[in-house]
Amino acid sequence: MRKKMFGLILGIISIPVFACLNGETLKLEDGTILYEDYDGFVPHGHQFGDNKRLSEVLLSLEKGYHETKNLNFLSDKGLILIIQGKYQEAIELYNKIEKSDPDRYSTASNIGTAYELMGNNEKALYWIEKAIEIMPDSHYGSEWIHANILKAKIKGDQYITSQFLINHDFGNTKIPVSTLNKKQLHSLREQLYYQLNERMTFVKPVDKIVAQLLFDLGNVSYLYGDKEEAMEDYEKAKEYGFKDPLLKERINLHPIPIDRQVEKKLIKEAKFHTNPLRRFHLIEMLISVCAFMFSCLLVFIFRKKIFLLLK
Repeated sequence: MRKKMFGLILGIISIPVFACLNGETLKLEDGTILYEDYDGFVPHGHQFGDNKRLSEVLLSLEKGYHETKNLNFLSDKGLILIIQGKYQEAIELYNKIEKSDPDRYSTASNIGTAYELMGNNEKALYWIEKAIEIMPDSHYGSEWIHANILKAKIKGDQYITSQFLINHDFGNTKIPVSTLNKKQLHSLREQLYYQLNERMTFVKPVDKIVAQLLFDLGNVSYLYGDKEEAMEDYEKAKEYGFKDPLLKERINLHPIPIDRQVEKKLIKEAKFHTNPLRRFHLIEMLISVCAFMFSCLLVFIFRKKIFLLLK
């Protein structure tokens, strides 16, 4: 009995700690976690760190390629160059990769992104459509939205509509309407979130396309039943310059209390500004402290029995 009691207490104190990092992550070939997003369907864009960190990652990737000749290191290097705004250098690198190993999805999609960020939408569309041919299901099968965005850019602002960009419309009534079922709404929600999260990394307010897609994401989230996130998407659409009077009506469908807004903002800030590794150790420490406090509580509750056992 004595051994069991001490075993229980010791076991609680020494509980092994496990924690998983929430949200989407991108891990590079050298093991670097380039970014980590938080859970949910409200896009904010990725946080990559400062240029010093990116330069260190570049050196690590170059070293990895030198040692292994693995093209994944070079492909990841191209991604870092795009993040740093070195679009032409990235395109030249990806062209070399394309000659060495044709029809890689990462090559086509990243060249397309680089050309778009340079303002060459025609070339961007060519490469994005090629990427879709290579791997149509990539990024939750969302690259068709990227292609439609580029087509709208080429054709003109009159094509920046829900129907053109996502092949769907949610009506002009106060409450959004749709013929999509729950499964279809979930799929479209994932696709819109992914495309917006990528785009908002590079495109800051005001932007008509991002504003329109945020409004659409809000409509999808509302219809899916996640009204709080829908309101956040609507607010972001407003931030990005969405002008339709319908936005105000839909924002008022489900007002979020101030205390809830503050709570969500604090969680968001903690997520963005806490390094993933430090957060892991923070969670680890908190769980350990809780386990220790629980063990102390058990000792206090059963103190008489413990003292009897010790005699």
